[in-house]
Amino acid sequence: MPGIYSNLIGGEFAAGSNASRNINPSNTNDVVGEYAQGSVADVNHAVGAARGAFPAWSRSTPQARHDILKKASDEILARKDELGRLLSREEGKTLAEGVGEVLRAGQIFAFFAGECLRAGGEAIPSVRPGVGVEITREPIGIVGMITPWNFPIAIPAWKIAPALAWGNCVVIKPADLVPGSAWALVDIIQRAGLPRGVLNLVMGRGSVVGQALLEHKDVHAISFTGSVSTGRRVAAACIASNPMKKVQLEMGGKNPLVVLDDADLNTAVEVAVNGAFFSTGQRCTASSRLIVQAGIHDRFVEACIERLKAIVVDDALKQGTHVGPVVDQSQLEQDLKYIQIAKDEGGKLVFGGELLQRETPGFYLQPALFTETTNSMRISREEVFGPVANIVRVRDYDEALAVANDTEFGLSAGICTTSLKHATHFKRNSEAGMVMVNLPTAGVDYHVPFGGRKGSSYGSREQGTYAREHYTTVKTAYTMA
Repeated sequence: MPGIYSNLIGGEFAAGSNASRNINPSNTNDVVGEYAQGSVADVNHAVGAARGAFPAWSRSTPQARHDILKKASDEILARKDELGRLLSREEGKTLAEGVGEVLRAGQIFAFFAGECLRAGGEAIPSVRPGVGVEITREPIGIVGMITPWNFPIAIPAWKIAPALAWGNCVVIKPADLVPGSAWALVDIIQRAGLPRGVLNLVMGRGSVVGQALLEHKDVHAISFTGSVSTGRRVAAACIASNPMKKVQLEMGGKNPLVVLDDADLNTAVEVAVNGAFFSTGQRCTASSRLIVQAGIHDRFVEACIERLKAIVVDDALKQGTHVGPVVDQSQLEQDLKYIQIAKDEGGKLVFGGELLQRETPGFYLQPALFTETTNSMRISREEVFGPVANIVRVRDYDEALAVANDTEFGLSAGICTTSLKHATHFKRNSEAGMVMVNLPTAGVDYHVPFGGRKGSSYGSREQGTYAREHYTTVKTAYTMA
């Protein structure tokens, strides 16, 4: 029998009024667990607990915060195989990808444990004689967090760790589809010695739990990762609240990968296939638009098809699987809808796009690759969020850059080339927050800023030292000598 997992509020486990089943997308007969569904009352209780804990936690010593985050990091890393299996079982990415994501979560907590001890400020002279100026950072207060299903432990980690490192209290609502990894993460952090009420977990539907966080007057900031449409509603609610909330949004992407004639073909194919199809294409940084120069186009298409033929789509936990299932039926239907849209628009499906049957019932979809598409088609402009990519043929580098930038998104962009001139120009002129040269658009480090431009991101960056912009407020103090 699967276990029943409660919310964590004020350091105590609190059962919800009901629970939802967490289903394994590789085997829909497998129930990972039953997880509590929170209510508005639960959110109010959690915010109240955070408010009570904030005075002491915000004034705790850097060493105390370091020790808790480091202890949490140590347990995450020690349990990487177990937690990775849980993650892959509930979300559907391969076991190797699941373990890799857990490793990243552990590294994030280790990094921010160090940040606790690196906090600094400035002492500068005033323009007025005899006056000193001190510039310091203080925690923003109580932070509400709304996280997505595609990175169920890494994204909660990169929001929670900096918030705690800089003395904030947290109420987090993980994705209702995959609450298990977030529950395990919060349990680890709590047992690492965190005072009661500093970190609270309220699971449930976004329309209930998420909305209550947005409307609560004692929540000072929101960090959200999800779709553009939901992100816009989150931002509007934060501005409309009284007092207004600080807001950080990470949203969608329609990320380009440019392949020039001078690219190394093997490198370009591996970069494209990895970026577009691994993790089942369910990454906001996935390179779903492949912009390929005419001289290499036909060879690139042929080589991509051969590479895709070798990809094994199967149970995420099975050895030898390269790509796991789509996360659920709703996402699968969205993927199939866009495959049909691309066909209707005149795109040529040169590989995949078919439902697959495996030993266990699951949401298995063969990666789909389209050619003969233009950048004006819906398949080029709207985020699919699945293992679907299309190729746009271009004449030269200038057209490739123009097509790459012709999007309402601006999260990640890549180029495959052996030309230092074109690589340098692309890094400077790409209208994306992150740029990759001869690397997949979907691979990022945990210690550097993450975020984009245009419709992909709003507010300050996540991760690395840049995360402090969201989780702290600046104070300027004057003293007359």
